[in-house]
Amino acid sequence: MPRGDVMPGGRQGTGPRGQGGGRGQGIGRGKGIGRGGCPVICVCPNCGTEISHTPGTPCNSIKCPQCGTVMTRKN
Repeated sequence: MPRGDVMPGGRQGTGPRGQGGGRGQGIGRGKGIGRGGCPVICVCPNCGTEISHTPGTPCNSIKCPQCGTVMTRKN
C-alpha cells in the first residue's frame, strides 16, 4: 500500500517545484515610493523653484517653469 509522502519509485521530496502550499516570496505590502507616502516634490537645481510631482511623470522629464532647466526629485 503506497504512502502519501513517498513519490513513485520510493523517492521522497522529489516532486515538481512550485506545486506545494508553501509560502513564496510575494509582493510586499508596504508603502512604496510615491504610493501613498510623502508627497513628491520636483525642484529646479538651477533656481530652486519647487513644484508638486504629477503621478506618472518623472521629475527629470519636467522643465522648470521659471528658467527651463530640467527638474530633479527632492528627497
